[in-house]
Amino acid sequence: MNEFLVRRLSEAERQTNNPNLRPKDAATLLVLDRREDGNHRVLMGRRHMRHRFMPGMFVFPGGRVDPADSRVPVAGDYHPGVAGKLVHAMKGPKTDARARAFTVAAVRETYEEAGLLVGSPSDLAWQGSGDMAAFSDRHLLPDLTPIRLIARAITPPRRPRRFDTRFLAVFADAVADRLPSGTGPSGELEDVHWLTLEEAKSLELPTITLTIIEELQARLADDPELDPAHPVPFYYWRGKGFVREEI
Repeated sequence: MNEFLVRRLSEAERQTNNPNLRPKDAATLLVLDRREDGNHRVLMGRRHMRHRFMPGMFVFPGGRVDPADSRVPVAGDYHPGVAGKLVHAMKGPKTDARARAFTVAAVRETYEEAGLLVGSPSDLAWQGSGDMAAFSDRHLLPDLTPIRLIARAITPPRRPRRFDTRFLAVFADAVADRLPSGTGPSGELEDVHWLTLEEAKSLELPTITLTIIEELQARLADDPELDPAHPVPFYYWRGKGFVREEI
């Protein structure tokens, strides 16, 4: 299966004449609703048609890491097995603050786009800025402890936008609160739904999103509790196609 996933990703990419941009750190969050029958559901939404980037596609909530994300206080620490994988082959400084920012960004975007607040109660007196105020107002902090890394992928060179994305996962019992609207304040995602992985595969998806879903299906079949020590796929472009490395 791994060779098929690599070949499909490589064939989906087309050479362009764009400047060779440096990838920006990004993170996305797969919120998983555990089912007794093992047929887990994942939260996804459809990108608004007004977006220039992947309009109408179904995606997981997520986006670019902002500088302020590294300064948001957090609860708990990553499992060492997760922390080590997050900074593997990291370009630039490998700081704890930068590693924390992946989860903060994914949690922030999940609130902005899907209206879920993933975190833990805290007595810490702090005031979040922007949409993070929704967390401090509820006395919540993003929590690193339950976060698991599912995959990492870097957009190939000479694409219009390039991201070095960590695909994170957390089980739905880490959701501390949610907006009654069923969507987030940004309006970036429409038709936010809980979908089984098989249902999700039938939607209009970016190729990388389909790849991550299939990677997750294989992972859950072998590792339903998402053991932090489990190897994680890392997709990046080398030469004329993608390479799949395990971290």
